[in-house]
Amino acid sequence: MEFERRGRQVRSLSNRFETREADGELYIEGYFNVFNSPYELWEGATEIVKPGAFADCLSQDVRALVNHDTTLVLGRTKAGTLELKEDTRGLWGRIKINRDDADAMNLYARIQRGDVDQCSFGFDIEKETFFDLGNGQYRWEIEKVNPLYEVSVCTFPAYEETSVSARKKQMEDIQHRQAEAWRETMKKKLGGN
Repeated sequence: MEFERRGRQVRSLSNRFETREADGELYIEGYFNVFNSPYELWEGATEIVKPGAFADCLSQDVRALVNHDTTLVLGRTKAGTLELKEDTRGLWGRIKINRDDADAMNLYARIQRGDVDQCSFGFDIEKETFFDLGNGQYRWEIEKVNPLYEVSVCTFPAYEETSVSARKKQMEDIQHRQAEAWRETMKKKLGGN
């Protein structure tokens, strides 16, 4: 089942970021998303992001934030302080750290020590497909993201409760439509009763 849906979403990943110094500049870099990596929404229900999902949105003006806080901007593609690219593994990013920003320097130190190593990204789903895998197993495959609003380095990334609730409501709608289709099929087979 294919869907086209709008509405801001947040997805998370536990992934080690690296700190790097080159040519007198400080960088934080790593993957904000890894393709085909299942995230369990609830028992039996997973979601993955497919390769190519970010291809049409990487030229947009995207911000790098701390914990999705819009007052803690680490970098921005428009300013050249955030670089994003999609490769065969996923959505990779590099943030150029502003040495004059105490918050950015503190985060750099926390990542360097390994205290902070997770991330999230905020986006709209433009295209996705739902699969009923049988035996109570379901999967959503996000095929196209647009727009990509932000990427965040996070202390405690997790799916927003509203995202899980939205998926559960979507699952209820799918099951309701399937039950209605089955009833209509049975009516036809039984002669319209």
